[in-house]
Amino acid sequence: MLRKLFILSIICLTTFAAGAQNVSTTNLPRFDRKPYHFGFALGFNTADFYVDRYTNTNFQDSLLSVNTDNQPGFNLGIITSLNFNKNISIRFLPTLSFQERALNYVFYAGGDSTTAFTKRVESTFIEFPINFKFRTNRVGNFAAYALTGAKYSIDMQSQKDVKNILLEDLIVKTVSNDFALEFGGGMDFFLTYFKFGIELKMAVGMPNLLVPDGTQFSDPIRSLRSRTFMISFTFGG
Repeated sequence: MLRKLFILSIICLTTFAAGAQNVSTTNLPRFDRKPYHFGFALGFNTADFYVDRYTNTNFQDSLLSVNTDNQPGFNLGIITSLNFNKNISIRFLPTLSFQERALNYVFYAGGDSTTAFTKRVESTFIEFPINFKFRTNRVGNFAAYALTGAKYSIDMQSQKDVKNILLEDLIVKTVSNDFALEFGGGMDFFLTYFKFGIELKMAVGMPNLLVPDGTQFSDPIRSLRSRTFMISFTFGG
């Protein structure tokens, strides 16, 4: 789904950018004179983990492989932008982000047989990103920009304190706090009454999120670090 949205966004960006070269009316001509702007962002994400395994583990069934699957989610955020000048600004985007990751395990079960498990990690994050935005000069009603920054996240759905009992109900526990670096870019389109933007961004988590609780699903893993790709549609005035 996210791949289709990405392709559609590229088509829209190309169309809008081509059209922006031939406009005769400048929309929102005083937009860059304001020291700050407000808006909101709607977006989709796909999330997974960087998995670092131990080379040697000791438990009854041997682990043959563990990998992650990208799972779709969505974001809703509020934008506050402080402009140093027309090309450089700093943005604060408190965001509610719904994410899901899947860990796929395959264990050797004797003979020619294997046993597979899929463990899903669902999260509802309250995120606090701070991004520096570097924008080009306007070309008509169009401008491109790059982003870099960091964010602190709190998982309101963390199950780090849940007790694992039955094998089929075992969960992979993760801590509730995360810190990630962000980078990306996008394009702004100045419409008649508001500014519309499309941006792509990647977040790479720094800390180990895994809670080692002695299960066959956590013991083989040294660390789990978050990775998220986001496509957002922004609206500002």
